[in-house]
Amino acid sequence: MQIVSVGIDLGKTTFHLAALGVAGKVLVRKKFTQRQLLTYTANMQISLIGLEAWSAFSCTRVAEARP
Repeated sequence: MQIVSVGIDLGKTTFHLAALGVAGKVLVRKKFTQRQLLTYTANMQISLIGLEAWSAFSCTRVAEARP
């Protein structure tokens, strides 16, 4: 499982994360608190992180547009 892009939807107390693989398939979709999100993403090796407007739907569209 190689994650290439992550979309994070920021909220007041919870954050939603969607991670996409090379083929644009959603590999991870989780809900976190701020501390959990920082712990989870601290050592991720990825090439793209998108925040707010780059939610799971937007990241999927970006992944589909890549060659």
